Amino acid sequence: MFNLTLYKHEVLRSVKTFVIFAVLLAFELISTITMYQPEMQKMLDSIMEMMPELAGVLGMATGATTLDGYIASYMYGFVMQTIPMVFVCLCVNRAVASYVDRGSIANLLVSPVKRAEIAVTQMFAIVTSVFALIAFSAGFQIVIAEVMFPNELDVGSFIVLNIGLLALQLFIAGFCFLCSCIFNDSKYSIGIGAGVPALMFILKMLASSGESVENIKYATFFTLFQPENIIAWDAGA
Repeated sequence: MFNLTLYKHEVLRSVKTFVIFAVLLAFELISTITMYQPEMQKMLDSIMEMMPELAGVLGMATGATTLDGYIASYMYGFVMQTIPMVFVCLCVNRAVASYVDRGSIANLLVSPVKRAEIAVTQMFAIVTSVFALIAFSAGFQIVIAEVMFPNELDVGSFIVLNIGLLALQLFIAGFCFLCSCIFNDSKYSIGIGAGVPALMFILKMLASSGESVENIKYATFFTLFQPENIIAWDAGA
């Protein structure tokens, strides 16, 4: 139920996209972590308190007193959810929908490899790419934090936070992959597979913008990912 040749081919195809997103995340992470200074943090908190709707939309929480709390608030409420999500949608599109678009899926289906084997192999290639991006970003942040602020990062809580993020992105990948396997027309598989997670994130942002629309949070799965509560070891989170 697994084809190593096809797996290697798919992983190599995703390297260029992985490098682009890894570099993008690296710049975002460096710029955010280097701003972790008491004076700068107080200024950011004061700005967010003056614009609570904006803070809610961006998933930022004020009053973080630790480095991991600061990173969870200013990176994992928005950036670390959206950038990997785009990467996930591109990986799934490349693994399934692009073959349908080019007509090359027929070549795979007439080969001695079974359909289930093709699907499982593509799935593992997607999981590998998503895991690699999350592992890279987590490891990069730990290194930068230890170099700039030795012993200030709670590595255990931070790793758990990234496990939660990985679970979220794998859920999105699973939904996108399901749509790619169901729809013969790639415009539907991409439109629904990427469109629904994007809509869910917009609903999450709306739910965080004010109490009058707070109940919208029950309509989106992004509500289940709670960075600040995860690093606080909240059992529900």
